Amino acid sequence: MAQQPWHGPRSILITGASSGIGAALAHAYAAPGVTLFLGGRDGGRLETVAKACRDAGADVQARTVDVVDAEAMRGWLEEADGQAPLDLVVANAGTSAGSGGRGESEAQARRIFAVNVDGAMNTVLPLLPAMTARGRGQIALVSSLAGFRGFPGAPAYCASKAALRVWGEGLRGLLAPQGIGVSVVCPGFVRTPMSDGNPYPMPMLMEAERAAAIIVAGLARNRGRIAFPWPLTWLVQAIAALPVGLTDRAMGRLPKKPAAAE
Repeated sequence: MAQQPWHGPRSILITGASSGIGAALAHAYAAPGVTLFLGGRDGGRLETVAKACRDAGADVQARTVDVVDAEAMRGWLEEADGQAPLDLVVANAGTSAGSGGRGESEAQARRIFAVNVDGAMNTVLPLLPAMTARGRGQIALVSSLAGFRGFPGAPAYCASKAALRVWGEGLRGLLAPQGIGVSVVCPGFVRTPMSDGNPYPMPMLMEAERAAAIIVAGLARNRGRIAFPWPLTWLVQAIAALPVGLTDRAMGRLPKKPAAAE
């Protein structure tokens, strides 16, 4: 059977591409005629993903880089955009830890914000002048359903994802007149190395491949918010809409994600 022609974005950059949702998105977009720029901190895992994407026909360039390093990110982004002007940038790199056990330390909270918020800005801001000049482009910011309400089990993680969500929503309206689309991705529980350490039930847990398929479909329609699964989305939004006096006690009884090792 002849392979169907690819009609999606042809030059794509993804951070946090060595595992989880980032790796699944790389696999989903890999096709002949597509150039993938994949970034991650684990060079070995990143190269494994890159090889699989090359086998699928994509031109792949992998870069071991930490999104917290603003200058390294700027250099990589400008180099990638110079080689193949980027159609889609996915700011996916993130980290998580909770307050279980020893509580949440200052170092943990600052590291989570540095990766999840500063890392996303380091991925997006250097590219805006070029995208604006071209009058086209698309940005995806991977937030979380946890960004709709602060949970005592992971305060900094929830707050960082909330910041990312609101920033993306604002950017969407700001950049639309310049021809740049912005989508905020808010997944529920997805099976990834980051969620594997959660010692509590994860309702509606989804495989990363299914999550990637939902994200790809939502980005193809330029949806402003790609939140899933929908029953959990409605539940979280309902909790967020309730007065805190009604929800504080229940929130306090929820299990806590383990704190990061120091």
